Amino acid sequence: MNPRLALVATALAAVVSSVTPWQGADAATGLRAKIFLTQKGVPRSLSESGVIRFARSNKAIRLRESVDAPVEERQWKATLVASFNAPLGDSEFEVLFYDIQTAERKFIAPAMTVFVNDRNQRTIVHKLRLKRPQFEPNRRLEMVVTVRRQEVGRYRFQILGDRVQHGGEVTFSDDEAR
Repeated sequence: MNPRLALVATALAAVVSSVTPWQGADAATGLRAKIFLTQKGVPRSLSESGVIRFARSNKAIRLRESVDAPVEERQWKATLVASFNAPLGDSEFEVLFYDIQTAERKFIAPAMTVFVNDRNQRTIVHKLRLKRPQFEPNRRLEMVVTVRRQEVGRYRFQILGDRVQHGGEVTFSDDEAR
């Protein structure tokens, strides 16, 4: 084979392999994340490893709702700490929520997109607000973190709170009672 032709063929193969659409998905398969939720404020002065230690030691398995509003308007506030095993390499990742109370896992829409300032970050701290009526109290949930549609981490937890109480009192007018 002509050496010049072999060089052109090698260069063409390198260009074609660098732009294949499945390469992004393959790159994400090695990415993994440790996920933590905490309801305590994460101190800003901590290093990256300090944030991970704080999140691990203060992780919340049961989230309690805020009680400063009427029951219908309450929400669960928490801080998500995602620690990736390598730089994220993307400007965003998605957080999906599933209700796992029953045998069949039920998706709770919509997915939450978390934008990242630096693609080389490995630890992300993000504040979450889970609002009613999408999220119901006293349910077991699973949070799934995805990067480029590839699942990289999961976290199971419960949300605890008061149910809406109905008075059970019914009033009828005189016309309706007849």
